[in-house]
Amino acid sequence: MNTYDPDALECLAAIVEEGGFERAARRLSITQSAVSQRLRALEAQVGTVLIVRSRPLKATSAGMLLLKHTKMLRLLRADLERDLKELAPSSLGSTREEERISIAINADSIATWAMQALTALAQQGLPMEIITDDQDFTHEWLREGQVLGCVTTLKQALRGCKITPLGAMEYIAVATPQFAQSRLSSLGSVGGGQSAFGLTAHNFRDVPFVAFNRKDDMQSEFVGKAFNLKSVSLNQLFVPSSEGQVRAVLAGWGVSVVPRLLTQGLIDQGLLINAAPDHVLPIQLYWHCWNLESEVLDALTLALKHSSNAFLVPNPA
Repeated sequence: MNTYDPDALECLAAIVEEGGFERAARRLSITQSAVSQRLRALEAQVGTVLIVRSRPLKATSAGMLLLKHTKMLRLLRADLERDLKELAPSSLGSTREEERISIAINADSIATWAMQALTALAQQGLPMEIITDDQDFTHEWLREGQVLGCVTTLKQALRGCKITPLGAMEYIAVATPQFAQSRLSSLGSVGGGQSAFGLTAHNFRDVPFVAFNRKDDMQSEFVGKAFNLKSVSLNQLFVPSSEGQVRAVLAGWGVSVVPRLLTQGLIDQGLLINAAPDHVLPIQLYWHCWNLESEVLDALTLALKHSSNAFLVPNPA
């Protein structure tokens, strides 16, 4: 079996992760010509093209396999660093860019419970890179070998990976009281003779919904399940940030289906209302990671599980 030059492997990874040869050269502190030479040497050794020179640049299937191998080597080095830190703390230097441990987490988890889970590990010096994507797509980063773990809605373990149930994130529809009163139809009279307002099967088409991005189907899934509709078409605005969606709602942009964890405090303050109080959409989350013996993976799994137990609703048995 061939032994691949670690510097050449990290060069390949830098090209893919940085999205180009020039930025890879800056990251590795070498010339762009040296980057090209290392890649050509690695391609000659493997016997096939590893990078498609396209816009955007991307790795071939063989390149993705070597990228996954490179990340496994990083994980081994990270495990070694943790062991050495316990035995000889003064012997460790600063973390190199190529030592970073990459994981994919959905934006809503980052905005609510996941950062607390990872804080202790970051303070201990674990060199993490968090990649954000929709919870229905984070597993593709793991499938392609670009991360060593992900938080996702996928229930089945990927090949070569293990899975840990985390719990359910509850999503609710929110709006400002002023927006609800002016744009949502009356639900009838409540105590004291005052009118209540909220989303119904008859008015959801009349208001804009603030979604994360075009891949985000949370808004339509919530409406469809709340009102028992098979097909839902919404007027949507896009704000690619969980906190940004909430700020847009506070500014009167429209309604948004967001995590209860992110908005309950604002509801308690009267700044937002639950626009569909009889409806909650629970989204089950799972942690997938490579099925390897690794102290780093074990530490990540334990930290995420501990935090999810504190913040998420337990998955049904």
